[in-house]
Amino acid sequence: MNTDGTSPRSRQQQLIKTSPELSDSSNWFPESYIIYPTNLNTPVAPATNGISHLKNNPKTDEREVFLASYNSKKESGEGTVWIAKSSAGAKGAGILISHDANQLLEYIDNQGQVHVIQKYLEKPLLLEPGHRKFDIRQVFYVSPKPTEMLVCLDFIKPYNSSDLQDMTSHLTNHCIQKEHSQNYGRYEEGNEMFFDEFRLYLLNTHNVTLETTILPQIKQIIKSCLTCIEPTISTKHLSYQSFQLFGFDFMVDESFKVWLIEINGAPACAQKLYPELCQGIVDVAVSSVFALNSSGDSSSASSSPYSSSPSSTFSTNSCSSPKLRGPLNVVEDCYNIPKEHCFSKYRNYDSHSEYEPS
Repeated sequence: MNTDGTSPRSRQQQLIKTSPELSDSSNWFPESYIIYPTNLNTPVAPATNGISHLKNNPKTDEREVFLASYNSKKESGEGTVWIAKSSAGAKGAGILISHDANQLLEYIDNQGQVHVIQKYLEKPLLLEPGHRKFDIRQVFYVSPKPTEMLVCLDFIKPYNSSDLQDMTSHLTNHCIQKEHSQNYGRYEEGNEMFFDEFRLYLLNTHNVTLETTILPQIKQIIKSCLTCIEPTISTKHLSYQSFQLFGFDFMVDESFKVWLIEINGAPACAQKLYPELCQGIVDVAVSSVFALNSSGDSSSASSSPYSSSPSSTFSTNSCSSPKLRGPLNVVEDCYNIPKEHCFSKYRNYDSHSEYEPS
């Protein structure tokens, strides 16, 4: 998980380090390993006990553990496609998809950054028309306020499992699609679909309801992740409280099982959503601390459960897409209320109609 918002790819190795502590993560997080280039001279974890070494040494290379798993899956016919992702990559850079474990490791050893090797989802749910892969971007405020859901369709070229070199067919990355695909925007404006449209698609095409099939899995995964990291990032015993905006990226397989792919600490979203997203963050994180008085001036809210520390502020970065960032501290109230209140509302951005889960 991205701990400071500085890495565009979300510092996936942080999520890998955390996942052994999540007892149920193997059910929704693809098998993943942290690989350091050989020129960094990092210790190598033995294949017999990679997880314990990883937890005890944050700079342990897991290539032997990966190779053991790769060979086991190859022998059992579970699939041999894996994806290597740079921890410092952005806009689809630093990625290789391959059947060949040695090719993946050689690729990483020639790079200057740590990489994550993750089991590739070989049987994804495909969107029609176009036989396209897609991912789901869930923008989530860590606070007991509404969360917003955005379904991003970034695969617009027909999915071809036999051609792993064609990144426009395999990577759900907005920048890659916009810059390199000739079919960008052919099916949806900006390659993005929103809640109500996706809900109707699932119902009409697969006779599946989003509310009972996909959303419960997303809710449980987010809850598991936040509960696991809460003791580490909580400001409960500090003199201030602040917030964090996360972008959870999910994929769905052909059995409608949801998989968490990565978590972004400074997520981007559709341009047309920024006004509402910014206003939502102000309502959730700022107005609780600096309430507007009758004259329209801001003043500290004396009855607010949040501290009026200047730490709870917005900042921008130098990325081409605007991003919102706050200190990585969880509003503790999120963990003292029923989980359904943390996921209280999903909004359809096209019509602004709202869905309230029971």
